[in-house]
Amino acid sequence: MLKILNNFDRFIHRVLEAMCSLFLAMMVGFTIYNVVMRYVFANPPVWGDLLTVLSNIWLMFIALSLTARDNEHIALNLIYEKLPSWLALYIRQFWKLMIILIGLVLIIYGFELVEGMRGKYWEMWHFEFTAQGIEFKENYMPKKYAVMILPLAGFLTAFGAAISLVKKV
Repeated sequence: MLKILNNFDRFIHRVLEAMCSLFLAMMVGFTIYNVVMRYVFANPPVWGDLLTVLSNIWLMFIALSLTARDNEHIALNLIYEKLPSWLALYIRQFWKLMIILIGLVLIIYGFELVEGMRGKYWEMWHFEFTAQGIEFKENYMPKKYAVMILPLAGFLTAFGAAISLVKKV
């Protein structure tokens, strides 16, 4: 059973790393496209800057869950080295519990924000999943699509910190 959980954990880790790589590539690609369109063709797209910023935000929140999972967040290792090993372990476990708490806060308030988010991005059309399949909508993309990362990142961060807590790394 433990081997299955470890394999699942490695799979989720690879997926999150791939998503971070994808968002980084998208961010760079949108930036290059914007610069070329602005300075070479004098015709920048209205959606370019928005997609660059949204890619950056999603990248950072997914990277947050990876740092919680891998226990690579900012730590005071110098202080931990000076403390007795049992005390350093308790302090590290305490911080992992705090990261889980932050993940839960992101989940709770993230869902509230998504539900209450009004408005649309005027520069973005969007695709919508319907019973007939994926449909292209010519109206504007709701802003709640962009902030859906908050509850997702909260879940991934809390889950990653819980895995790190159990592993006691």
